[in-house]
Amino acid sequence: MSETVAVVRAARPNFLVLAPLCAGLGVALAWQQGEPPALLDTLLVLIGALLAHAAVNLLNEYEDFVSGLDLITRRTPFSGGSGALPEAPSAAKRVLLAALGTLGLVIAIGLYFLWLRGLPMLVLGAAGVVLVLTYTRWITRSPIICLLSPGLGFGPVMILGSLVALGAQLDTAAITVSVIGLLLVSELLLINQIPDAEADAKVGRRHLVITLGQPTAAKLVGALLLGSYGVLGVCLLAGWLPVWTAIALAPAPAALWISLRLPGALTNPRQLNTVLGLNVAVLLATLALLICGLSL
Repeated sequence: MSETVAVVRAARPNFLVLAPLCAGLGVALAWQQGEPPALLDTLLVLIGALLAHAAVNLLNEYEDFVSGLDLITRRTPFSGGSGALPEAPSAAKRVLLAALGTLGLVIAIGLYFLWLRGLPMLVLGAAGVVLVLTYTRWITRSPIICLLSPGLGFGPVMILGSLVALGAQLDTAAITVSVIGLLLVSELLLINQIPDAEADAKVGRRHLVITLGQPTAAKLVGALLLGSYGVLGVCLLAGWLPVWTAIALAPAPAALWISLRLPGALTNPRQLNTVLGLNVAVLLATLALLICGLSL
């Protein structure tokens, strides 16, 4: 495998759809408020989100390789990294350079929006950069922060940051959508840590799957996943979201199935992979339907 291919694989392109969907929620919220945002600004928001996600993935792959985690983890289609660097160790420096270069582009886009929008952009942008730089090396050592930080990054930081970048206002709909994003992405991280727990513990990580145990973590996964639909339902009843966003409740039965099935799948890798795959589909479908509901 060439070093260039290893860098591309380390960015985990199959998973990069999450960032444009989260940023797309910010774009949809901005459109809903009235005047459509400028096309250039919209494109920069979506590109910046995609690059930020790629930077996280690249840094994570590099740090996991250097720590030795990549050599002992049991990979699944949804966890354990890409495996690119164990197959091409000489590409490690290129992956690190790609991570820093990608993050540099994100900062450049952020500086443009800082010039355009002022202080609120600085707060959200700085928070995003800190999360990117500190996640693998430091945040994964603190169980609660490790649980919340991905949700904060893809939820409030990315969704509200996109909204502010486009010159729109923070309102109840925006806060609600960002909370739903927080719950879904934190749940995604937590469930994907289940297959990695044993290897993660060997390199000093301390996330909730390690500290609580898999059965308790599985219950927390269900609470976060179903809680996101609970927030959506309550906010619909309160009138804080447009009525068409109710279509995002469509994946709720599948979410309930995941919550009920996960505890029994913990000791069966094949069943667990099925649950992990459906979980990804449910999350992406919910975000996409939210965008559709906000746009109608």
